[in-house]
Amino acid sequence: MRKYFLLLIIFSYSCSSCNSAPGSNSNVDTPTDSVRTIKSGLNYPWEILWGKDDHIWMTERGGRISKIDPKTGTTVFYSTIAEVIANNEGGMLGMVQHPDFLNNGLFYVVYNYRSSGNYLEKMVQMKYENGNMHPVKTLIQNIPAASNHDGSRLLISAGTDPKLFMTTGDATEKNNAQNTSSLSGKVLRFNLDGSIPADNPFPNSPVWSYGHRNQQGLVMVNGILYASEHGPTVEDEVNIIENNRNYGWPNVNGSCDQVDEISFCSVANVKEPIWSSGSSTIAVCGLDYYGSNKIPAWKNCLLMLTLKDASLRALKLNADGKGIASQQTYFKNRFGRLRDICISPAGNVYICTSNGSNGDVLLEISKL
Repeated sequence: MRKYFLLLIIFSYSCSSCNSAPGSNSNVDTPTDSVRTIKSGLNYPWEILWGKDDHIWMTERGGRISKIDPKTGTTVFYSTIAEVIANNEGGMLGMVQHPDFLNNGLFYVVYNYRSSGNYLEKMVQMKYENGNMHPVKTLIQNIPAASNHDGSRLLISAGTDPKLFMTTGDATEKNNAQNTSSLSGKVLRFNLDGSIPADNPFPNSPVWSYGHRNQQGLVMVNGILYASEHGPTVEDEVNIIENNRNYGWPNVNGSCDQVDEISFCSVANVKEPIWSSGSSTIAVCGLDYYGSNKIPAWKNCLLMLTLKDASLRALKLNADGKGIASQQTYFKNRFGRLRDICISPAGNVYICTSNGSNGDVLLEISKL
């Protein structure tokens, strides 16, 4: 009897330890006054970014670009690009501002359009001046698109020689992800004028990494580029994106842990994810890094939104930033599907929903 009682104590202690182990997850309740609605009546917002002018810039899938005062929720400016064709997941997608936006007004957008009956994707450099915007030039076009798996996030790296990164989905043609001659299922890399950097891995090609399914989150932290990626029915991923690396799709889902995957990974230069959703998908989306002290629980976390799981995941990075030490879930099923996230210099977090029918909202989180 004493032996049985001792084993029971050991078993109970082990289970308790598992619940707090790195990588484990639980939903965290937050007070109702921790979130403020900035703006309502939105329709499928896709990108939100904290602009260099201290306003929130937003794209909506139907083609609208807006500049919003985060204090009042007032729309200071908006314009619609008529060429944008929204088709299920497709439409107006990612946006990023030029590092010198305050002086030159330049920014970049990705959207889907039709040409000769084909549904395609392009990236365009735009200019905002005198309360108006207009296109400057198309940097890349004729990227295959579909009603699903179009990507696309944009990011500009810091430093004296910044580069422009763009994610593309496989546009439901999964085998194109492994074809380095195709622009589908890739991370692309450009100079800010749209030219191809001389140190890209494939001559005269913007392809930087390949083997991707559908990446909808992108952030760079201390020189490390992280991307969130949708899996099929299993294994959503967070990856560290590196030059000329293969990320496995469609031959690999998540880690290289199945017989066929191990064989493929060994010969195909596959880089495994630092995080996976495991045996199900939660439809990971917008991704940002929290470095502020304002919300201590989120310090040194990748903050990632999910659509299917309708939640925010806080993924605590380990010391070198190359792994996930722990995770927590917030706001599950509180606001519906969550699309994108941005963070102000003051440490306030902004998220937008993706529920449609003009029922979407822009929210501010300033405490937990």
